[in-house]
Amino acid sequence: MGVAEGSPDALAAQPQRSSSRLQLRAACLHPEAPPEQMPAMQEPLLGVDGPDYDTFSERSSRSTGERTLLGAVQKKKVFLATFAAVLGNFSFGYALVYTSPVIPALEHSSDTDLRLNEFQASWFGSVFTLGAAAGGLSAMVLNDLLGRKLSIMFSALPSVAGYAFMAGAQNLWMLLLGRTLTGFAGGLTAACIPVYVSEIAPPGVRGALGATPQLMAVFGSLSLYALGLLLSWRWLAVAGEGPVLIMILLLSFMPNSPRFLLSRGRDEEALKALGWLRGAGTDVRWEFEQIQDNVQRQSSRISWAEIRDPHMYRPITIALLMRFLQQLTGITPILVYLQSIFESTAVLLRPQNDAAIVGAVRLVSVLIAALTMDRAGRKILLFVSATIMFAANLTLGLYAQLGPRNVTPNTTVSLEGLSLQETEQPLATPTSYITLVPLLATMLFIMGYAMGWGPITWLLMSEILPLRARGVASGLCVLVSWLTAFVLTETFPLVVKYLGLQVPFFFFATICLVNLVFTGCCVPETKGRSLEQIESYFRTGRRSFLH
Repeated sequence: MGVAEGSPDALAAQPQRSSSRLQLRAACLHPEAPPEQMPAMQEPLLGVDGPDYDTFSERSSRSTGERTLLGAVQKKKVFLATFAAVLGNFSFGYALVYTSPVIPALEHSSDTDLRLNEFQASWFGSVFTLGAAAGGLSAMVLNDLLGRKLSIMFSALPSVAGYAFMAGAQNLWMLLLGRTLTGFAGGLTAACIPVYVSEIAPPGVRGALGATPQLMAVFGSLSLYALGLLLSWRWLAVAGEGPVLIMILLLSFMPNSPRFLLSRGRDEEALKALGWLRGAGTDVRWEFEQIQDNVQRQSSRISWAEIRDPHMYRPITIALLMRFLQQLTGITPILVYLQSIFESTAVLLRPQNDAAIVGAVRLVSVLIAALTMDRAGRKILLFVSATIMFAANLTLGLYAQLGPRNVTPNTTVSLEGLSLQETEQPLATPTSYITLVPLLATMLFIMGYAMGWGPITWLLMSEILPLRARGVASGLCVLVSWLTAFVLTETFPLVVKYLGLQVPFFFFATICLVNLVFTGCCVPETKGRSLEQIESYFRTGRRSFLH
């Protein structure tokens, strides 16, 4: 980039660039050159002095240490806005696994109005996913109507109400209503938060920040497992309201997405929001002009005829299939029935402790993914993730098929499939170390999922969806995801009861092999690219943009 073309003074003097010129620059000028000769492809959009943002070379006289410090300070507000938003994911993760310690407690409740039988327990576990599907459906409208930030804040209403219903439940219907409302809030935030984070984050840290929704969801689940060792099921519901209230408070001071504001013609507010996010003293005009040009080209509403255009349906299809395949790996039924699965197998430790250990492993694994995503790339982590999950599911299936059964009869959610092999499987003693296999295999599965197919699926959804369809398509992805999760969580106990615990795990292992093929054939690498570059790739079909 020449000095005359990239300096702030020249930018102020030049007339507004044409759409074609901006698109060409967003595509980085040399699409036919091999990747190793295309440093401009990694070029960020901001004129920020720092090792990752050295866009204007004539102003790079500061030392490397000074530029690094300045870049870190200027990212603080982006980190703060991201943290405020992903508190909604904390609540989502907390609510998702709420049933893990609660179902066993309610199955042995002394209150007959609250005591769950097999059928009621399966609905208590799965109705959350129906609420999440409805939340994803509502996000198709709210994401573009209210904006990303206000949609996230709106999710607090059903979340608080849902926890209140469960905390004060006097019968099954109050429990189911509470689960449905918290599921609705979770589905809404699942569609809105990744879009909000991707739209406020600069390219150099978008991978790390894009993993924070999954990271906070995992932290929420771990918190539930830990508190489940200390609190009763009613107080667990009360504790779930705290993060929601903090989220509302913090988001009240955060800006909306600049891209959303531009799409509503609020240019001055969008420029102010972008300047706040990038930090004082940062020249954001170049980034603002590029976003503005992209929004202007897509200002009209998308029509059904346009959806048939490859640059529209290809990214939407990839995002939908990734969400569908993500659920088919078995993550939701495993998390929802985690403690019950351990009680259905011979385990060395208490099932409650096993669940907490798995939650801790999941948190560490997502943290590793967040730190490596912008270095290793998305596709590499997806390959590693699917391979690890395949090995773990295969191990769990073989253990359920051939391993020892529990010495005590299981009464949890009727995960009694192991009784089908009672005459063939030896009894396990409480000190038999082979009974560590379910725990270790589940830890391996969670680690694999959390390193790739967990956070990256959400990140890629928000990265590759075209701007004009981003609000609607993200809601559609969440709808598909949670309808799939509902079917899996509702049928999992029945499949285990009539076919055995090994059958679903063998099915999940097969899906992991499909995920490997799908990643290699269909998923683009988006590491280090701006949202405008990614959209240009699908529009032009030039594979050199992303490979």
